[in-house]
Amino acid sequence: MNLDRFPYSRKLLILPPIVFGILVLILFIAGKEPPTRTELVEPTRTVRIVEAPVINLVPMAEGYGPIQPARVWTAVGQVAGTVTYIHPKLRDGEILTEGTELVHIDPQDYEIALAQATAELLELDGQEKNARASLKIEKRNLKLAKDELARIRKLVKKGTASQSSADETERQMLSYSASVQNLENTLSLVPAQRRLLEARKSLAERDLEHTIIKAPYDMRVANLSIEADQYVPTGKSLFEGDSIDRVEVLAQVAMSSLRRLFIGRPNLKIDFNNLDREFADMISIDPVVQLDLGNHVAEWVAEFVRFSDIVDPETRTMGVVVAVNDPFDKVIPGYKPPLSKGMFVKVVLSSKRSMTRLVVPRTAVRAGTVFIADESNRLRRRTVNVLFSQDDISVIDEGIAEGERVVVTDIVPAVDGMLLETQLDEALNQRLRVIDQLKEINPLPEKQADEIPENEAGSLEQQEDTRVEDTQIETEEPAEPAEDDTQPAGDDS
Repeated sequence: MNLDRFPYSRKLLILPPIVFGILVLILFIAGKEPPTRTELVEPTRTVRIVEAPVINLVPMAEGYGPIQPARVWTAVGQVAGTVTYIHPKLRDGEILTEGTELVHIDPQDYEIALAQATAELLELDGQEKNARASLKIEKRNLKLAKDELARIRKLVKKGTASQSSADETERQMLSYSASVQNLENTLSLVPAQRRLLEARKSLAERDLEHTIIKAPYDMRVANLSIEADQYVPTGKSLFEGDSIDRVEVLAQVAMSSLRRLFIGRPNLKIDFNNLDREFADMISIDPVVQLDLGNHVAEWVAEFVRFSDIVDPETRTMGVVVAVNDPFDKVIPGYKPPLSKGMFVKVVLSSKRSMTRLVVPRTAVRAGTVFIADESNRLRRRTVNVLFSQDDISVIDEGIAEGERVVVTDIVPAVDGMLLETQLDEALNQRLRVIDQLKEINPLPEKQADEIPENEAGSLEQQEDTRVEDTQIETEEPAEPAEDDTQPAGDDS
């Protein structure tokens, strides 16, 4: 603003406000407090931890497969004829005991054949007897003829008998000799004729026996395909009989899981000609068959039988056959059903040899690394070698030591060296230390069905649910996919 344009009196009016404003500004600045120094506080992240324990565990492998009978007998019509009788219980699903007569086929034709063969054998016996008697007589006549011929020849030399008499006696002797030879030839053929007739008789007896079809063992009927009064030709399949004394399970088990059973047993010398027997001896496995019934798991002790010839290269699984004896024994309706053909069950192969290893929760392993809270409560990233993962735990071969604090909380972002506020997950930490995989869970005491009250059955189911839950490690993180089991060691998490 140019003050020269204004008269002097007006200049005096403008100056006081300006001076006042300057004074107010000075007073405002003088009354303001000086800034204070503030210390920066490092942020912390609250995380849950567990102390990595060393526990005694048993390597296990799991697979799934259907129940199938150990033996399947197919009833085939071995003789042709009309079905005259069918057992009233010969129906699909029925259980019939060994020796039960199941089907009768009209035996008339085979009874006639047997009677004919028997009669021909009797006739042959009579012919042989007569031939032997005739042979005895003819041999006597032959001897007399020879003696007479010798006597007449002496008389011919003396001239007291004619040569014609000698010739006639010789002809009689030769006739007797031919008769003896014929009878001996006839008798020599008798053994062959007898064997032929005996074979015909045996065949007739066998055919007659085959007109009655009996159960070869205790069995369950399947695939019935005949009716009463039906004509069945030879070779027709009538029905099947599944054995009930023993069933088998063909389970497909991941080869990476089978590898666990050999851990700790290097330099094995395997005879592949006896692989099935040596496998069971080497790893000493205890197979168990489990059936999930929703509210509990029924369990049967099994035995290793063999490897199957089924190897799936896509899923990297191998067929393992285990067997359960007496699957229909100790059946408890609603709790422990019989193992029937077609049931889809779980097979758990547990090694009898335990190992002492360091373990962490499976969810604590992320892409081959584990987060550790060090002595200063700083986050540290550790690369670990996972020997294998089993259920909810991962077995660590190297990378961390016993007692180190493993972070189980999912940290995003995870910055190496960040300050942590740790909270020990007491429940999870305790469960890691009390995992007893050597203990076989028996879902049911050795009681018969009639010994278990209805109210007790319910309590047993509740107990089983509790026991199963206690063997699982519950975390906030979901379990890693099953495909991880197929990864090589070191990334088997």
